Amino acid sequence: MPPGTGHAFHRHPAMEELIYVISGRAEQWVDTISRSLGPGDVAHIPRDVVHGTYNAGLEPLVFLAILSPALFEGPPLVDVSHDEPWASLRPAAAGGTAD
Repeated sequence: MPPGTGHAFHRHPAMEELIYVISGRAEQWVDTISRSLGPGDVAHIPRDVVHGTYNAGLEPLVFLAILSPALFEGPPLVDVSHDEPWASLRPAAAGGTAD
């Protein structure tokens, strides 16, 4: 993920997710809580919880996003980045696209 980009706030109705940072710095949101992640750090996102991952550094952010289960019904992703409170949690310039 290049500097200044991110995966805007979204949720996965049928999947939980693990984010594992390989290199760089991530600003990781789970619900309305943000924390900084570096190499070797992990974040767990329970099923259907709003989250977003943003590059918080000047270098590319490299991470693994592991989602399960692989088989489900319904949409894999619901973008909520324009809904409140998510739209107000980060500056609009941070942008990003849902994963």
